[in-house]
Amino acid sequence: MTEALRQRLAIVREQIAAAAAAAGRQADEVQLIAVSKTHPPEVVAAAVAAGVSDIGENRVQEAQHKIAALHSLQPRPRWHLIGHLQRNKAKVAVELFDLIHSVDSVRLAETLDRHARERDRRLPILLQVNVSGEASKEGFVVVDGIKNTTAYSAFLRDVEAILQLPALEIRGLMTIAPIVEHPDLARPYFATLRELRDDLVRRYPQTNWRELSMGMSDDLTAAIAEGATMVRIGRAIFGERTGKMV
Repeated sequence: MTEALRQRLAIVREQIAAAAAAAGRQADEVQLIAVSKTHPPEVVAAAVAAGVSDIGENRVQEAQHKIAALHSLQPRPRWHLIGHLQRNKAKVAVELFDLIHSVDSVRLAETLDRHARERDRRLPILLQVNVSGEASKEGFVVVDGIKNTTAYSAFLRDVEAILQLPALEIRGLMTIAPIVEHPDLARPYFATLRELRDDLVRRYPQTNWRELSMGMSDDLTAAIAEGATMVRIGRAIFGERTGKMV
């Protein structure tokens, strides 16, 4: 298992390096988030032993089980929540995760802020944006990005509300592109997120908007071409999912 994982991980790192070079970027500008959804703790441990430093999880309950099982793992990986977060799981999420990618409403942000203040913690977050308009995707809906003045104005009001929350530290944006036949067809969605981020940098320069979490196993090259700083890779590293965990 470990050798196969190492080989797949090496291939992914080569893909990231090649995509970055083609875009005139350095490979170390792109953080690899290894998404271990449904894979057991021992597989996560093998990934860390192979050099993975950041682990992504979709579900709070599953992550809680793994983090507890791997509490003594060295080096300790950074844990990222990349899946939808319900407000009733926010308290546990604040306790578990180093970065939450999927903040998709002011109400969720307010709940996270309250729990972070209770723990005397400043919580790093990304704002999830739905730039495709697909009903199946979570996020602040800003189809066509800054060109959609009505939706963008509403999003800016939400951003300003979240910026007032003292225990949250916005670090950038996240999106999930639609499933497409060819990776290049996802590029417009990634470009839209980058354009949104660039405008937010101009409007709110006091905030660090560096991170663009976008791109998965099938479209990481397109995402990196459009400026991704984090790619969330599951299947290409861990293989097919093993089944539903707790």
